[in-house]
Amino acid sequence: MRHVLLFLSGTLLLGLAQAGEAGKDKPTEPALEPLWAGKTPGLKDGDKNVPGIHVHLPPADKANGAAVVICPGGGYGGLATSYEGHDVARWLNSLGVAGIVLKYRHAPNYQHPIPMHDAQRAIRMVRYKAKEWKLDTGRVGILGFSAGGHLASTAGTHFDRGDIEAQDDIDHLSCRPNFMVLVYPVITMTDPYTHKGSRKNLLGEQADAKLIDELSNEKQVTGKTPPAFLAHTTEDSAVPPQNSLLFYDALVKNKVPAELHIYEKGAHGLGMDRRPELPFSSWPQRCAAWLTGRGILTAAAK
Repeated sequence: MRHVLLFLSGTLLLGLAQAGEAGKDKPTEPALEPLWAGKTPGLKDGDKNVPGIHVHLPPADKANGAAVVICPGGGYGGLATSYEGHDVARWLNSLGVAGIVLKYRHAPNYQHPIPMHDAQRAIRMVRYKAKEWKLDTGRVGILGFSAGGHLASTAGTHFDRGDIEAQDDIDHLSCRPNFMVLVYPVITMTDPYTHKGSRKNLLGEQADAKLIDELSNEKQVTGKTPPAFLAHTTEDSAVPPQNSLLFYDALVKNKVPAELHIYEKGAHGLGMDRRPELPFSSWPQRCAAWLTGRGILTAAAK
C-alpha cells in the first residue's frame, strides 16, 4: 500500500508542476534547421527524425562573431536538449556568442560513426553560414556535456580539412573546431573509467578492441588538437573525473593549451546549475574568463 501512495503522490506533484509551468512564459526555441538539405546520409528508411541545429544568435549589438556548437548529453541514447542545450545557448548569447544546439542521432537506431558525422557536419555548416550569421570562421568551437562531451572531444580529435571535390559545398569546409569546452565529459571508452552505457550505445555490446581505442579520445590527442576547457566533479560517480584528467594530461603532453577545473562537490548532470552554495555553478564564469583570455570573445575588427 505504501508504494501505491508514493506513486500517487509523485503523480500529483508532477501534475502540479506541469500546471505551474503551463502558466509561465517559456522562451520560444529556434526552429530546427536540418544538417542536410536533401537526403540525409545514413538516415534509416522511414525515420523522419532528421538531425539538425537550433541556431541561437545573440543580439546584434552584443555579437562578437564567435560560435559554439552545443552537444547535449544523454548517454548516446537520448538528448538533454533543454538544460544541456538551449539553456547553454542563452548563456553563450549573453557573452555575444552564437549558440548552436545540435540534435544528433543516437541509439537505439544509430551508432558510431553517425553521431560523429552529425557533429562534423554541424561545424562545417556553421562555417558555411558564417557570412549570413555574421560569424568568424576562425572562432567556431564545440561544447559538450557527458556523452555529448565525448562527441565534442571526438570532433576535436577526429577531423579533416574538408573535401574540395565534394558535390556539396558545405563538405568543402574543415570540421576542426577552433576550441572545445567539455563539461563532465565521457572521454575514454576503456575500462575502468568509461561510462559503460555510453560505450554500449555508441559501439555496441561487443565492440572491437581497435574501435574502443580509436574512440578513447585521450589516446587520439596530437599537437593539432584544439585548445580545451574542462570542468568535472570529484563526486561524479557516473562519469569519473579521471575522464577529464586523462584528456587534460594528453593535451598537456602534446603542448595543447588546456584548463581543467575539478570541483569537490556535485553529482553528474548538473548542467548550468546556478545554486550559489555549489562551487560547480561557477564553471560558466571560469569558462568565460578562459574564452576571454584566448581572445575568443573579442569582436573581430570591421
